[in-house]
Parts: sequence; C-alpha cells; structure tokens
Amino acid sequence: MRYTIKLPKLGDTTELVVVLEWLAEVGDSVAAGDDLLRVETDKVDSDVPSPVSGTLVEHLVAVDDEVDIGDPIAIIVSD
Repeated sequence: MRYTIKLPKLGDTTELVVVLEWLAEVGDSVAAGDDLLRVETDKVDSDVPSPVSGTLVEHLVAVDDEVDIGDPIAIIVSD
C-alpha cells in the first residue's frame, strides 16, 4: 500500500516549519516511529516520526523548505 505522509501537528501554535535535514533517505526501510526528518519550529527543533512501516520512496520536500502543518512530506510504500 502507498501512503502519503503529511507533516503532523507539532505544537499548539506551530503552523509552519523549516526542514533542517532528512534522517531517512529514499530507498531506506523505516519502521513506524522511526524518525524521517528534523524540522525547526519557531520554538524548537523537532524530529518527525514515520506513522507507518515500509520503504521510503520519495521526499516531497527539501532541506530549507518551509512546510505547513498537514502538507505532504514523503511517500512510503508498505508490503
């Protein structure tokens, strides 16, 4: 199954983040809970975990991109 991963809510007031780095590369196998990327909010840096297990097949955002909560960030395919 193919999953479009969206940026989850990271705090009560956070609406926009900046992508600092990808922690998982395209082709990597990830488990639910594994960190996919690190983002910067207005208050703190935060890691974004994968909600599903599978293979990361596409990054939909790049380092230094500004991303709104709920925007698609990655595609993961599970068996």
